[in-house]
Amino acid sequence: MTTFLRDTATVFTREFRPVLREPVALLFEMGQPLLFLFLFGALLDGAVGSSWQWFVPGILVMMCLTGPMSAGYTLLVELIGGSLERMLVTPLNRTAMLVGRAMKAMVVLLAQAVLIIVLAVPLGFELYPAGVLAGLAQLTVFGVGLGAFSFVLAIRSAPDGTLFYVVSQSILFPLLLLSGVLLPLDTAPGWLRAVGAANPVTYIVEGQRALFSGDLGAPSVLYGTASACLVAAIGLYLGNRAMRKGV
Repeated sequence: MTTFLRDTATVFTREFRPVLREPVALLFEMGQPLLFLFLFGALLDGAVGSSWQWFVPGILVMMCLTGPMSAGYTLLVELIGGSLERMLVTPLNRTAMLVGRAMKAMVVLLAQAVLIIVLAVPLGFELYPAGVLAGLAQLTVFGVGLGAFSFVLAIRSAPDGTLFYVVSQSILFPLLLLSGVLLPLDTAPGWLRAVGAANPVTYIVEGQRALFSGDLGAPSVLYGTASACLVAAIGLYLGNRAMRKGV
Protein backbone atom coordinates (compact mmCIF):
# COMPACT_ATOMS: atom_id res chain seq x y z
CA MET A 1 0.00 0.00 0.00
CA THR A 2 2.86 2.38 0.79
CA THR A 3 4.37 1.77 -2.65
CA PHE A 4 1.01 2.30 -4.30
CA LEU A 5 0.47 5.62 -2.52
CA ARG A 6 3.99 6.76 -3.36
CA ASP A 7 3.54 5.88 -7.03
CA THR A 8 0.14 7.59 -7.10
CA ALA A 9 1.66 10.74 -5.61
CA THR A 10 4.48 10.61 -8.16
CA VAL A 11 2.07 10.39 -11.10
CA PHE A 12 -0.19 13.05 -9.62
CA THR A 13 2.73 15.45 -9.15
CA ARG A 14 3.94 14.81 -12.70
CA GLU A 15 0.49 15.51 -14.14
CA PHE A 16 -0.31 18.49 -11.91
CA ARG A 17 2.95 20.39 -12.37
CA PRO A 18 1.96 21.87 -15.78
CA VAL A 19 -1.26 23.19 -14.20
CA LEU A 20 0.74 25.11 -11.63
CA ARG A 21 2.90 26.59 -14.36
CA GLU A 22 -0.14 27.85 -16.32
CA PRO A 23 -2.99 28.47 -13.84
CA VAL A 24 -4.62 31.00 -16.18
CA ALA A 25 -5.49 28.13 -18.52
CA LEU A 26 -7.98 26.88 -15.90
CA LEU A 27 -9.97 30.10 -16.24
CA PHE A 28 -10.15 29.77 -20.03
CA GLU A 29 -11.45 26.23 -19.62
CA MET A 30 -14.31 27.64 -17.55
CA GLY A 31 -15.56 29.90 -20.33
CA GLN A 32 -18.53 27.71 -21.26
CA PRO A 33 -19.64 26.91 -17.66
CA LEU A 34 -19.49 30.61 -16.75
CA LEU A 35 -21.47 31.52 -19.86
CA PHE A 36 -24.17 29.00 -18.92
CA LEU A 37 -24.14 30.21 -15.32
CA PHE A 38 -24.62 33.90 -16.00
CA LEU A 39 -26.82 33.76 -19.10
CA PHE A 40 -28.77 30.49 -19.13
CA GLY A 41 -29.22 30.50 -15.36
CA ALA A 42 -30.71 33.99 -15.48
CA LEU A 43 -33.19 32.87 -18.15
CA LEU A 44 -34.41 30.11 -15.84
CA ASP A 45 -35.04 32.50 -12.95
CA GLY A 46 -38.49 31.63 -11.59
CA ALA A 47 -39.13 28.95 -14.24
CA VAL A 48 -37.97 26.04 -12.08
CA GLY A 49 -38.59 27.34 -8.57
CA SER A 50 -35.33 28.31 -6.95
CA SER A 51 -33.42 28.45 -10.23
CA TRP A 52 -29.93 28.81 -8.79
CA GLN A 53 -30.34 25.86 -6.41
CA TRP A 54 -31.57 23.89 -9.41
CA PHE A 55 -29.09 25.11 -12.01
CA VAL A 56 -25.74 25.36 -10.20
CA PRO A 57 -25.55 21.61 -9.44
CA GLY A 58 -26.37 20.95 -13.09
CA ILE A 59 -23.46 23.15 -14.16
CA LEU A 60 -21.13 21.23 -11.84
CA VAL A 61 -22.24 17.89 -13.29
CA MET A 62 -21.71 19.29 -16.78
CA MET A 63 -18.17 20.29 -15.81
CA CYS A 64 -17.64 16.84 -14.32
CA LEU A 65 -18.62 15.26 -17.64
CA THR A 66 -16.49 17.49 -19.84
CA GLY A 67 -13.42 17.71 -17.56
CA PRO A 68 -12.57 14.13 -16.56
CA MET A 69 -13.87 12.77 -19.88
CA SER A 70 -11.38 14.98 -21.70
CA ALA A 71 -8.59 13.86 -19.35
CA GLY A 72 -7.98 10.95 -21.67
CA TYR A 73 -6.81 13.44 -24.28
CA THR A 74 -3.53 14.01 -22.42
CA LEU A 75 -3.02 10.25 -22.24
CA LEU A 76 -3.72 10.00 -25.96
CA VAL A 77 -1.11 12.68 -26.68
CA GLU A 78 1.45 10.71 -24.67
CA LEU A 79 0.50 7.52 -26.47
CA ILE A 80 1.01 9.13 -29.85
CA GLY A 81 4.25 10.82 -28.76
CA GLY A 82 5.64 7.68 -27.12
CA SER A 83 6.20 9.15 -23.65
CA LEU A 84 3.71 6.77 -22.06
CA GLU A 85 5.67 3.78 -23.28
CA ARG A 86 8.66 5.05 -21.34
CA MET A 87 6.52 5.22 -18.20
CA LEU A 88 5.19 1.71 -18.73
CA VAL A 89 8.71 0.24 -18.57
CA THR A 90 9.29 1.84 -15.16
CA PRO A 91 8.42 0.01 -11.91
CA LEU A 92 5.51 2.38 -11.31
CA ASN A 93 2.31 0.60 -10.33
CA ARG A 94 -0.09 0.56 -13.31
CA THR A 95 -3.12 1.21 -11.10
CA ALA A 96 -1.28 4.16 -9.53
CA MET A 97 -0.77 5.59 -13.02
CA LEU A 98 -4.51 5.48 -13.53
CA VAL A 99 -5.51 6.84 -10.11
CA GLY A 100 -2.86 9.58 -10.12
CA ARG A 101 -4.07 10.90 -13.47
CA ALA A 102 -7.72 10.72 -12.41
CA MET A 103 -7.01 12.56 -9.15
CA LYS A 104 -5.26 15.34 -11.02
CA ALA A 105 -8.36 15.84 -13.16
CA MET A 106 -10.54 15.87 -10.05
CA VAL A 107 -8.40 18.42 -8.17
CA VAL A 108 -8.73 20.75 -11.15
CA LEU A 109 -12.47 20.12 -11.29
CA LEU A 110 -12.95 20.78 -7.57
CA ALA A 111 -11.05 24.07 -7.80
CA GLN A 112 -13.26 25.15 -10.68
CA ALA A 113 -16.40 23.96 -8.84
CA VAL A 114 -15.54 26.06 -5.78
CA LEU A 115 -15.11 29.12 -8.01
CA ILE A 116 -18.50 28.50 -9.66
CA ILE A 117 -20.18 28.20 -6.26
CA VAL A 118 -18.53 31.39 -4.97
CA LEU A 119 -19.66 33.31 -8.07
CA ALA A 120 -23.20 31.93 -7.79
CA VAL A 121 -23.76 33.08 -4.20
CA PRO A 122 -24.24 36.79 -5.10
CA LEU A 123 -26.70 35.71 -7.82
CA GLY A 124 -28.99 34.11 -5.26
CA PHE A 125 -27.51 30.66 -4.69
CA GLU A 126 -28.06 29.68 -1.04
CA LEU A 127 -25.08 27.94 0.51
CA TYR A 128 -25.56 24.78 2.60
CA PRO A 129 -21.99 23.84 3.64
CA ALA A 130 -22.74 20.21 4.58
CA GLY A 131 -24.67 19.65 1.36
CA VAL A 132 -21.96 21.31 -0.74
CA LEU A 133 -19.24 19.13 0.78
CA ALA A 134 -21.31 15.98 0.29
CA GLY A 135 -22.11 17.02 -3.27
CA LEU A 136 -18.45 17.64 -4.14
CA ALA A 137 -17.54 14.25 -2.65
CA GLN A 138 -20.15 12.58 -4.84
CA LEU A 139 -18.83 14.43 -7.88
CA THR A 140 -15.30 13.30 -7.04
CA VAL A 141 -16.33 9.65 -7.08
CA PHE A 142 -18.23 10.12 -10.33
CA GLY A 143 -15.38 12.06 -11.95
CA VAL A 144 -12.75 9.45 -11.08
CA GLY A 145 -14.87 6.83 -12.84
CA LEU A 146 -15.35 9.04 -15.89
CA GLY A 147 -11.63 9.78 -16.02
CA ALA A 148 -10.87 6.06 -15.95
CA PHE A 149 -13.33 5.50 -18.81
CA SER A 150 -11.63 8.22 -20.84
CA PHE A 151 -8.23 6.57 -20.32
CA VAL A 152 -9.61 3.25 -21.59
CA LEU A 153 -11.01 5.03 -24.63
CA ALA A 154 -7.68 6.75 -25.27
CA ILE A 155 -5.78 3.47 -25.12
CA ARG A 156 -8.24 1.82 -27.50
CA SER A 157 -8.01 4.79 -29.86
CA ALA A 158 -4.23 4.76 -30.30
CA PRO A 159 -2.42 5.52 -32.49
CA ASP A 160 -4.59 7.96 -34.52
CA GLY A 161 -7.11 8.93 -31.84
CA THR A 162 -10.12 9.02 -34.16
CA LEU A 163 -12.17 6.68 -32.01
CA PHE A 164 -11.58 8.86 -28.94
CA TYR A 165 -12.94 12.00 -30.56
CA VAL A 166 -15.91 10.28 -32.21
CA VAL A 167 -17.07 8.40 -29.11
CA SER A 168 -16.45 11.18 -26.59
CA GLN A 169 -18.35 13.74 -28.66
CA SER A 170 -21.21 11.41 -29.62
CA ILE A 171 -21.80 10.30 -26.01
CA LEU A 172 -21.20 13.52 -24.10
CA PHE A 173 -24.08 15.66 -25.35
CA PRO A 174 -26.79 12.97 -25.22
CA LEU A 175 -25.76 12.25 -21.61
CA LEU A 176 -26.11 15.94 -20.80
CA LEU A 177 -29.41 16.52 -22.55
CA LEU A 178 -31.02 13.33 -21.26
CA SER A 179 -30.06 14.00 -17.64
CA GLY A 180 -32.00 17.23 -17.17
CA VAL A 181 -28.88 19.32 -16.62
CA LEU A 182 -30.10 22.27 -18.68
CA LEU A 183 -33.86 21.77 -18.77
CA PRO A 184 -36.20 19.71 -16.56
CA LEU A 185 -37.50 16.46 -18.02
CA ASP A 186 -40.76 16.61 -16.07
CA THR A 187 -42.71 18.00 -19.03
CA ALA A 188 -40.89 15.92 -21.65
CA PRO A 189 -42.69 13.20 -23.67
CA GLY A 190 -43.02 9.83 -21.96
CA TRP A 191 -40.46 8.13 -24.19
CA LEU A 192 -37.91 10.84 -23.45
CA ARG A 193 -38.47 10.53 -19.71
CA ALA A 194 -38.01 6.76 -20.04
CA VAL A 195 -34.68 7.24 -21.81
CA GLY A 196 -33.63 9.74 -19.16
CA ALA A 197 -34.50 7.23 -16.43
CA ALA A 198 -32.01 4.80 -17.99
CA ASN A 199 -29.26 7.43 -17.88
CA PRO A 200 -27.11 7.11 -14.70
CA VAL A 201 -26.21 10.80 -14.94
CA THR A 202 -29.87 11.66 -14.31
CA TYR A 203 -29.70 10.22 -10.80
CA ILE A 204 -26.45 12.01 -10.07
CA VAL A 205 -27.96 15.32 -11.20
CA GLU A 206 -31.01 14.79 -8.98
CA GLY A 207 -28.80 13.79 -6.05
CA GLN A 208 -26.67 16.88 -6.51
CA ARG A 209 -29.71 19.14 -6.52
CA ALA A 210 -30.98 17.61 -3.30
CA LEU A 211 -27.58 17.94 -1.63
CA PHE A 212 -27.02 21.53 -2.72
CA SER A 213 -30.48 22.37 -1.38
CA GLY A 214 -29.50 20.98 2.02
CA ASP A 215 -31.74 17.89 1.78
CA LEU A 216 -29.15 15.26 2.68
CA GLY A 217 -31.77 12.63 3.51
CA ALA A 218 -33.58 12.69 0.16
CA PRO A 219 -33.90 9.31 -1.65
CA SER A 220 -32.34 10.90 -4.74
CA VAL A 221 -29.09 11.33 -2.77
CA LEU A 222 -28.90 7.59 -2.24
CA TYR A 223 -29.65 6.85 -5.90
CA GLY A 224 -27.13 9.43 -7.06
CA THR A 225 -24.41 8.09 -4.77
CA ALA A 226 -25.10 4.54 -5.95
CA SER A 227 -24.86 5.65 -9.59
CA ALA A 228 -21.61 7.52 -8.95
CA CYS A 229 -20.09 4.51 -7.16
CA LEU A 230 -21.18 2.18 -9.95
CA VAL A 231 -19.60 4.38 -12.63
CA ALA A 232 -16.40 4.63 -10.55
CA ALA A 233 -16.21 0.89 -9.92
CA ILE A 234 -16.72 -0.06 -13.58
CA GLY A 235 -14.40 2.68 -14.82
CA LEU A 236 -11.58 1.80 -12.44
CA TYR A 237 -11.92 -1.91 -13.23
CA LEU A 238 -11.76 -1.38 -16.99
CA GLY A 239 -9.07 1.28 -16.70
CA ASN A 240 -6.92 -0.85 -14.42
CA ARG A 241 -7.19 -3.81 -16.77
CA ALA A 242 -6.31 -1.66 -19.78
CA MET A 243 -3.28 -0.14 -18.03
CA ARG A 244 -2.04 -3.54 -16.86
CA LYS A 245 -2.26 -4.94 -20.37
CA GLY A 246 -0.21 -2.04 -21.60
CA VAL A 247 -0.35 -0.41 -25.01
